[in-house]
Amino acid sequence: MEIKRKNYDHINITIDGVDNMKTRQDAWSHEEDVLLAETVLQYIREGKTQLAAFEVVGRQLHRTAAACGFRWNAEVRKRYLEAIEQAKKQRKERKRALEMMKKWQKDSTVAAWSPSGERDGAEGSSPFLPAAPLTLEQCISFLQTLRRGIEEMEAIRQDNERLKRERAEWQTRNEQLAQKLERLETRQTTVQEDYEALVKIMARARQLASEEGDRFSLAQLFAAEANGSNESLAHS
Repeated sequence: MEIKRKNYDHINITIDGVDNMKTRQDAWSHEEDVLLAETVLQYIREGKTQLAAFEVVGRQLHRTAAACGFRWNAEVRKRYLEAIEQAKKQRKERKRALEMMKKWQKDSTVAAWSPSGERDGAEGSSPFLPAAPLTLEQCISFLQTLRRGIEEMEAIRQDNERLKRERAEWQTRNEQLAQKLERLETRQTTVQEDYEALVKIMARARQLASEEGDRFSLAQLFAAEANGSNESLAHS
């Protein structure tokens, strides 16, 4: 009896006494995953959509854009989380640089016109004509200005971090001094109470000395203090 080979969509099954499952024909290789990841990251950096990247990769690999999107979201994306965040930062920097370039070009165009609305070197030209293309020197000057701005921003960021660290150190120092002040105030209160008690004892000693004369002794003073304390407790 002849055993026939059956072909299913994307799966090859060979019947040879025992069914053996072969490798899927549409399985993704490492090179295809890398191509998908590099293309998507490039489109993120350039501010384009991931769907457009899926379509480009699909045409190169003869797959559908949906299959590329599923592979990206299910398997590949989780391996490139850090690269995705870096690509998003580069996209923001690129967008900011383009905006600064447009603003600089606009300011340069406005500055090239005289107060009467006529452009320098082009008498009678309309101020609404498109601006002339930028020269290489102008592009270099803009990039140098942009670089200086980025360096200044980085210096400001570092100063901000340093001030934050110093602020945290001063806060810690302030808390330590506050605790020390609290201990000193408690000690001062104790010393003040002891001082007031000593003043009372000295006043009592002078009183007994004047009343008893030569018969005054410290034993009488302590006995009187003890009696006074007992009487105070009895009255209270």
